[in-house]
Amino acid sequence: MTATADVTADPSGGWALAIDIGGTKVDAALVSPTGEVLRDSLSRRPTGRTSSREQLSEAIRTAAAAALAALPAGDRVVGVGVGSAGPVDIPAGTVAPINLPAAKDLPVAGLLADLVPGARVALALDGTCIALAEHWLGALAGCDSALAMVVSTGVGGGFITDGRPVTGATGNAGHIGQIRVGPRNAEDPSAGTVEAMGAGPGTVAWARAQGWTGETGEDLAAAYRAGDEIARRAVARSAQAVGDGIATAATLYELQAVAIAGGFVNVADDYVAQVQAAVEASALHAYARAVRVTTSGLGGDGPLIGAAALILRS
Repeated sequence: MTATADVTADPSGGWALAIDIGGTKVDAALVSPTGEVLRDSLSRRPTGRTSSREQLSEAIRTAAAAALAALPAGDRVVGVGVGSAGPVDIPAGTVAPINLPAAKDLPVAGLLADLVPGARVALALDGTCIALAEHWLGALAGCDSALAMVVSTGVGGGFITDGRPVTGATGNAGHIGQIRVGPRNAEDPSAGTVEAMGAGPGTVAWARAQGWTGETGEDLAAAYRAGDEIARRAVARSAQAVGDGIATAATLYELQAVAIAGGFVNVADDYVAQVQAAVEASALHAYARAVRVTTSGLGGDGPLIGAAALILRS
């Protein structure tokens, strides 16, 4: 059990404690009211599919406590914002990330409530947090209708409509990674989804099934840049799946822009350009083809800035 930080909540101003729970790691940091991440407070702990419920709970709490330990003397923490891979249940304060089986219905709000006594703990889907961050300070600033996506170990997303985030009754609106853009497979419920076809692990697995001998996304990026034909087809397949998902979303929401973050975007220098081309080839209507696809304007800070926005921008 980690110690409780000696800080109290104060709604009049101060730092937000931001936490991002993902399939391979949990990050935590303090974020200022203007959206600046306090570098000395950045803390990371590993997660993973094989982690136990106790290990995941401890990773979340220790990452948060380490970030709080960097609070400047005399400053305040005004709340705790948590973004998590989904599904989430905001009314219940729980998360159930697909890539973290042991975390099903994990009571995240309860785990963190005593770290900042009296503070509000706000929870949202990680894609919603990315959308909030990009709309506040990043590539989606000024857009009334937009989508933020993460393409990494999984694929997540969050929508902005009429300048506000779309959350849904339980907080799960924006799960673009789980819409289908390819054939179903009775043996694999996720087959044909944007995530299965577009995310890093699925793309690497597809390339290996075609005879490629690499093992990681980094290997695939190197092979792509070296001109390996299988690697190039694998990256194109990923970009097509992501583009098809965006084309569907742009048709439904008439999106102005889409910002894509996540490590797998770096698999190729022209990955985002390939996604843009896939959108234009897939969308049937001119208004949907007009959506602008761009990289994140915030880099790796987006998830934490978005989690902080749940407190600072509420």
